[in-house]
Amino acid sequence: MSRPQTRIQQKNSNTILDAALDVFSANGFRGATLDQIAEVAGLSKPNLLYYFPSKEAIHNTLLSQLLTTWLDPLRAMDPAGDPLVEIMAYVRKKLEISQNFPRESRLFANEVLHGAPHLRAAIEGELKDLVDEKTAVLQAWMDSGKIAALPPVHLIFSIWALTQHYADFDVQVRAVLGPDHDPFAEAEAFLEILFRRLLTV
Repeated sequence: MSRPQTRIQQKNSNTILDAALDVFSANGFRGATLDQIAEVAGLSKPNLLYYFPSKEAIHNTLLSQLLTTWLDPLRAMDPAGDPLVEIMAYVRKKLEISQNFPRESRLFANEVLHGAPHLRAAIEGELKDLVDEKTAVLQAWMDSGKIAALPPVHLIFSIWALTQHYADFDVQVRAVLGPDHDPFAEAEAFLEILFRRLLTV
């Protein structure tokens, strides 16, 4: 059993992971190097390797943390709750994640665009199982007439696409809207109207 990290060790681990998130989200896994991560972290490469034995270990740690952040809002969808309230809470939370964790969103997108070599097992396992569970909840709500009938898995896909866009294409969004617009406030208002109209029977 490994001993818990000291406060300084935990601080250095977090510094490395934060630096790696910058490097991986900008350059992808293949384009990132340990030297780049060490430089951004302000640590020597040997010091970095004391905490993480390889680039893969850092990347896998980030992806594991990301998947938890990514899936928790979907896990929170309550089958006993009001369908529109639950779905809109999920939409807002996904948009909030895009606003507060843009680097993580780009890291995930980059991983998937490259065939998800480090996340495939989780996508085909944990993620798919959760989506299957929640599509069954959505289908039950649709079958009972509480929300409009739609292909439930594509409803989830559309929520992902319409919220993650604001993180993954942030530069494009802000360039088109201009400096006087808050893309996330406007997106939240628009998505509220869109999904409520789409789902209301």
